[in-house]
Amino acid sequence: MEYLVLARKWRPKTFEDVVGQDHVVKTLKNAIVHDRIAHAFIFSGPRGVGKTSVARIFAKALNCEKGPAQTPCNTCANCSEITDGISMDVREVDGASNRGIDEIRELRENVKFSPISSRYKLYIIDEVHMLTREAFNALLKTLEEPPPHVIFVFATTEIQKIPATILSRCQCFEFRRVSIKQIRDNLKYIAGKEDVRISDGALTWIAEAGDGSLRDAQSVFDQVISYAGVEIHDRDVEELLSLADRRFLFRISEGVFERNAGLCLKIIEEGYYAGLDMKYFYQMLIRHFRNLLLIKIAGRDRELLDLGDDEISILKGQTDGVSRETLQRLLDIIMAEEENMRKSQNPRINLESVVVRLAYLEPVIPIDHILAKMEGLEKRLASGELIRHGSTYGVKEPCEEVPPRKNVPLSEGLHALTQTGMIDLAHGGYESEGDTGDGTLWENYKAYVKGKSSPLWSKIEPGKFLGYENNCLRIGFSKDYIFLDDINEKSQKDRLMEISQAFFGEDITIKIESLETGVINGHNHVKNSTTNNNRINGAKRDALNHPLLQKVLDVFDGAVVQEVIARVNHR
Repeated sequence: MEYLVLARKWRPKTFEDVVGQDHVVKTLKNAIVHDRIAHAFIFSGPRGVGKTSVARIFAKALNCEKGPAQTPCNTCANCSEITDGISMDVREVDGASNRGIDEIRELRENVKFSPISSRYKLYIIDEVHMLTREAFNALLKTLEEPPPHVIFVFATTEIQKIPATILSRCQCFEFRRVSIKQIRDNLKYIAGKEDVRISDGALTWIAEAGDGSLRDAQSVFDQVISYAGVEIHDRDVEELLSLADRRFLFRISEGVFERNAGLCLKIIEEGYYAGLDMKYFYQMLIRHFRNLLLIKIAGRDRELLDLGDDEISILKGQTDGVSRETLQRLLDIIMAEEENMRKSQNPRINLESVVVRLAYLEPVIPIDHILAKMEGLEKRLASGELIRHGSTYGVKEPCEEVPPRKNVPLSEGLHALTQTGMIDLAHGGYESEGDTGDGTLWENYKAYVKGKSSPLWSKIEPGKFLGYENNCLRIGFSKDYIFLDDINEKSQKDRLMEISQAFFGEDITIKIESLETGVINGHNHVKNSTTNNNRINGAKRDALNHPLLQKVLDVFDGAVVQEVIARVNHR
């Protein structure tokens, strides 16, 4: 008996045998049951996914002697003739070799005649997009109003080349690529029927080689059997399909994650002298890093990853400790250089350049991690766990427990400070900040406010201590200070008064006073003119209302503007 290749031997004979096209099969079966058979169909999609096979099954279902039926018997004369391709009523036309107007005119003449032994006369035109424009135009009238016994089925891989006038007269079915899992299951079924022993991993490699085409995968499987016999080992499939190249992918990604550019260059050199096609390898590299990203996002989700369990485990192990943002950035870099790689006269150099960039790329830290660390640092600062040394921070050393501060009258507190030498009351109180004692008290007061409310401290920090008389604390600010109005708000002033009363141990009031710029800074500066002050204040308002500043304040909760410095050219 003449040998039949697997793709022909295991070609689907019923709708149930069709793999991966459930949406098409269900529609056609329901159309048969409800007697809603259209006069023209277009089957479009990639090669080897079942377009012509479904057209034959449809023809058998309509013309079966026991039908029309959803499942043809495949034993009657009509079914057998259609299966063997010798039926006089089901004609398969190659659109590539019968693409002219003369062939279409002949077809138009033949459609007038009734079927010889079947219910319907079917014309299955493969690669219909190859017909000329004149041929399509000649077919229009017949296609729109064919005889009731004629059905057209057009198959094409390039539906965009078919004129809209043809598409509008047909029911269009789009065939999809077959998933690797579905192809693998089909090959496993065939292997069992053919008494071929092969691992699931090897079947997965063969399914991947089919690239969504079941027919291509079956042809590769046939070739593998011819190469290795019925006892197929993984190394046989690797050698035949040149899958040894895949090991370079995992080694390169490992080198990239280790940030070892030298190792990556060495791997590329090994692959180059092993005969690796650099441009093809680059496409494999894109798919490899895509799989790494999908593993990080979806885990072992089979809907997104048509890979074997062993390969998924390896990919999962490589992505441990690598952030999703880093993997996304790596894939973006590779894809951005794809066009340059395709056009390059020295693809090896391009590949080396890209891989070195990947290896030296700093890990991308997610923004939520950064914000979490900043919040943690802020809490440690607020709790006193960290202390500042100049411009750096360190961990606060353990110390003896300090008893809580008692609220004592101001006179007693000042007396204690006088005895310790911290302030000097020889000048009759602390009316000004000119002496060292008042300066120390003011600094202690600001430090206390900072511990209670950092935003409030940032607003009073530039102020001047003017004195304390009759339970009234006087603080002066420059009249052009941007937070002067903010401090005078009732809520802010009440909060400052509450903190001050706790510090001094008395019921006090606070008076905010406005001072000239020269006085607040302690120098005899020439007063700015009213025009210059207005210009400075306007510049400060613009700075505070700048969209970028507002965005920063929105991102970092609790952030405040401590000071705005206006740069003005004096002439």
